[in-house]
Amino acid sequence: MNYNTFSILIAAIILSLVNVTNAQTLTQFGPDGFVRIEEGSGGFFADLDAGDRFSRDHAVAGDVNGDGILDLIIGARSDDDGQTDAGAVYIVFMNKDGTVQDNQKISALDGGFQETLLEGNFFGYGVAGIGDYNGDNIPDIAVSAPSSTNRALYIIHLNRDGTVKNYVKNADIIAQGLSAIGDLNLDGKIDLVACDPNSNSGGTNRGAINILFLDDASQVITDHTVTISSTSGGFGTGLEDGDRFGGREVAILGDIDGDGTQEMAVGAFMSDGGKGAVWILSLDPANYNVVSKLKITEGLNGFNDTLTTGENPNGSAGAQFGHAMCAAGDLNGDGTIDLITGANQQNEGDGYILYLNNDKTVKTYTKLNGSQGGFGFEFGSGERFSRSVSFVGDLRGDGTIAVNMGGGVGPGGTGTLYLLFFKPCNFTQEPGLNHWSGGNTLFTNWSHQMQMVTSDSLTLEQCTFKAFEMNAPFMTYNYNDGRCICKDATATLVTSSELSTAFSNECASSLTATNINELSYEHTIAIYPNPTIGNIVLSTTQTSFSENDRVMLFSIMGQLLYASIINSPQTNVDLSNYPSGIYLVQTNIQGVAKSFKIVKE
Repeated sequence: MNYNTFSILIAAIILSLVNVTNAQTLTQFGPDGFVRIEEGSGGFFADLDAGDRFSRDHAVAGDVNGDGILDLIIGARSDDDGQTDAGAVYIVFMNKDGTVQDNQKISALDGGFQETLLEGNFFGYGVAGIGDYNGDNIPDIAVSAPSSTNRALYIIHLNRDGTVKNYVKNADIIAQGLSAIGDLNLDGKIDLVACDPNSNSGGTNRGAINILFLDDASQVITDHTVTISSTSGGFGTGLEDGDRFGGREVAILGDIDGDGTQEMAVGAFMSDGGKGAVWILSLDPANYNVVSKLKITEGLNGFNDTLTTGENPNGSAGAQFGHAMCAAGDLNGDGTIDLITGANQQNEGDGYILYLNNDKTVKTYTKLNGSQGGFGFEFGSGERFSRSVSFVGDLRGDGTIAVNMGGGVGPGGTGTLYLLFFKPCNFTQEPGLNHWSGGNTLFTNWSHQMQMVTSDSLTLEQCTFKAFEMNAPFMTYNYNDGRCICKDATATLVTSSELSTAFSNECASSLTATNINELSYEHTIAIYPNPTIGNIVLSTTQTSFSENDRVMLFSIMGQLLYASIINSPQTNVDLSNYPSGIYLVQTNIQGVAKSFKIVKE
């Protein structure tokens, strides 16, 4: 026996023992349908006109009308109320199934706004939900009007019916994108990032972002603003002319590398000749300057998809990867927050789930479009899917999460919003090295006859999406060569001589309880008290822990507020510094993710 054969044999024995003793369930979030919201569809009726640019930006606004369901704010920055391209926004009251219950328009002529908007103001270019700023228990919104001599950032205090109670105008603030980033400075208010991709700081159209903090009167505290660009905020080198750093949205990822700094994802959608890029910035906890950074683009830091180049039909160039983005929670159960972004000029628009490592690089990705990702979209020509992205959260109240992705077509070019649902599913690993044999093959990238992968090698996350897409109860995956085989319920489990691993997809409609192994490591979790006035206690029956076992606290707006390792049966989480309201606690123990709603009184 030569050395290589002996090494493989020993590795197989060790891996087999590991699988037998540590067989686990992987919680993966995958497609669970979508709702298309546009003029006359999904319950939305607003008499939109062609070119209104509905859904160029959007965000979760919180529960505005008090019915227990999250509502949305959606921009229509080229609406012509009062003046051409003056702009408008819609407060969209939602049903739990993702359809629209009703809507309220806010413009120069509607919704009680009573503001004079000029031609080309583009009110609604950027929108954000900011929680309750004025203490009336009704969520408020931030809206930007970045163009013309009247540009401003508006903090709008709402009535329950979505009309304007009053507003504060912060003049001369440019925000071609706007993102709520949670309470960065812990003053009880959600902070904002204003994106300025056309900034000439350091060079032509290099771009910049401004981190904005507001006072009790909803005014921007100017001398607290932190600008990050080629020439400020500690960014340093890396940006080139035309990169358009800042994009349309940014995303706070929390402290994913565990070094005490918050990570923020920022796009530079015209980087590298229009291919686009995402920068992961680590921010100093005292002054919010950049202490380190990492660039993600084609062939760099784990992202290996090919991005398009060349001129687009609208005269722009390239795929424009990183145009918009949101943090989406931990979608693959590895303890690290993941990022959803897109390349909206690539084909009809490609969405990407970027599964991140804790060193900020990309572990793998899943692509979302008309033929990939399991949603079954039917895009029209020139759709530009993923040109805008926002996180909604658990709209249904059933543990699923909702994410909004905007497109550009809609009836007559008015604009479209796709509300995507992702459901958590357990993929139970069968003990030992096994594979599913026989039955009907629903998907495979592997040829048994040739003993080789015949198409793209898939990662585990990509393989589970195929199982979602095919409603496959059984999945075989090989970590060594990326083979992925999805079978129906008639398949049987046999021993693998090729180091493959067999999984049962517990979400598949044809999988019965008798197919699922009961694994000894399964645990239960209790969180109390709920409601709470301060601390909560997370109690679990699990007795052994790893560095990947974590608890994370999110605001109802989807911002990550706190993350910590779980290393004992009881873990305390302190909510005393956070305002009253609803919060989401997500736990991940031994690869199983669970979510809980917490009420802070």
